[in-house]
Amino acid sequence: MTRPKSTYPAWIYDGSDIPDPLGHGERAVEFLRRLKHPKSPMKGRAFQLDAWQERIIRRIYGPRDAAGLRVVKEVFLLLPRGNRKTSLSAALALLHTIGPEAVSGGEAIFAAVDRAQAGIGFDEAKGIVREDPRVAKAVRIYDAFNSAKKIDFPAKGSTLRVISSDAAAQHGKTPSFVLADELHVWPNRLLWEAMRTGLDKTDDTLLVVATTAGRGQTNTAWEEIERARAVARGELDDPSLLPILFEAHRDDDFRDEALWHRVNPGLAHGYPSLDGMRRAAARAERSAAERESFRQLKLNVWLDSQTDPFVDMQVYDEGAEAIDVAALKGAPCWIGVDMSTTTDLTAVVAAFRDGERFTVLPHFFCPADNLRARAENDRVPYPTWADDGFLTPTEGSVVDYRAVEACIRDLCRRFDVKEIAFDRAHAMPVMTPLLDARLPVREMPLDPRSQSAGLATIERAILGGNLRHGGHPVLRWCFDNIQIYTGSTGLRTMHKGKSRERIDGAFAAWMAVHRASLGEEHVSPYRRRGLYVI
Repeated sequence: MTRPKSTYPAWIYDGSDIPDPLGHGERAVEFLRRLKHPKSPMKGRAFQLDAWQERIIRRIYGPRDAAGLRVVKEVFLLLPRGNRKTSLSAALALLHTIGPEAVSGGEAIFAAVDRAQAGIGFDEAKGIVREDPRVAKAVRIYDAFNSAKKIDFPAKGSTLRVISSDAAAQHGKTPSFVLADELHVWPNRLLWEAMRTGLDKTDDTLLVVATTAGRGQTNTAWEEIERARAVARGELDDPSLLPILFEAHRDDDFRDEALWHRVNPGLAHGYPSLDGMRRAAARAERSAAERESFRQLKLNVWLDSQTDPFVDMQVYDEGAEAIDVAALKGAPCWIGVDMSTTTDLTAVVAAFRDGERFTVLPHFFCPADNLRARAENDRVPYPTWADDGFLTPTEGSVVDYRAVEACIRDLCRRFDVKEIAFDRAHAMPVMTPLLDARLPVREMPLDPRSQSAGLATIERAILGGNLRHGGHPVLRWCFDNIQIYTGSTGLRTMHKGKSRERIDGAFAAWMAVHRASLGEEHVSPYRRRGLYVI
């Protein structure tokens, strides 16, 4: 497949002339140089404006049209994480609030997905203002907890305000400057349209999108970056839009340090940390999820899906050594059960812990009827797995829950079972008789917080070579099918990639290993006295 034409902003480094007929580019640069930053390594804590950033500033504010208005009306700045996007964004906002680009009664806006994200840019601007006593004296800062945050500059009547996409409709605003932060996570177009239409009310306004790469192609950010790419490649003639796209191609080698430097303009100046990049890349070598995160956040590769593969299966396969089941007799054991609908796959996984190492023994059940047709639909060898003892087909067209119950009771006879954790869905026909038998049954919560914690446990075990699974083929298939969705809060949940794929075994293993990792101190005290309750 032929690669599309590069979108790389070579003009930042080629020394080409940037027109500045009215000197607005120079005065913008000088204003930023006079700012101070509380974390700056420069003498007197002067704002660190590196050469690549200075070229961007001159390119935005220098070129003018015949009426003396700024040619650039929109900027799409695509930067990987760690390249001081927030600092530059805050400085630009202040340029339009207390600097030479401020207009009388003008309103500069930080817009983000939520208050917390919008507050990051505001706090950066606030820190810059407070670092210089002369500037701090000239403004009024409003940042009380849970109230509107803004910086007022009375001498000009201008304001820097924070808004978010979880706020009420913002269609009444007439901003002169808008910084749209991390557009790739905005949930819809409502705030975007309010800001765009507000900017259109007056002349010489500026919209700056400052974001890292996102996921999927059904969001506002994808539409806007495609337009920016078209301008960068010369396919669309729109001098009002300035694309600054530091992004790697999806086929680039994520381990190539020359690529890191090309895509991360700050690396030449000490940020982000090169050692940190190397550590992250080393983790990405073994973890598929880490690899996708590295590509998206550190190389700005726009990912196709909202989900990531869970683990590199070559790393998973390192735990395929044979298991001596007899040696586990009487050992402490934690069981995870993922009950299916009566026609799908049901999984029972027993987990054993030895320090940081875990051993899992999986058992799978499915209906015996139409087994070959099911194999064709799911594209896996169910009959072969059944013949080899890796899968138990139960008589009839539905899973016989009595066989599942018998399996669990047998595990309880052979091992010292501490807990039997169930996903409550479809589980009551098996949970109820086990509870009646006073076995240690518990319901496993499946909220994102619980899932995320358990995923971290089993992922750490796999990546560290501490999960023994004996190469069980059905369990391997389940793990290979996992897709991980990371929510806006950073919590991860487990999903299957396609409708015909199954993750039941991986889900049961997640429950068993997570409960085993917590140990006996998390077993109910009633269980210790022989009186177990959920």
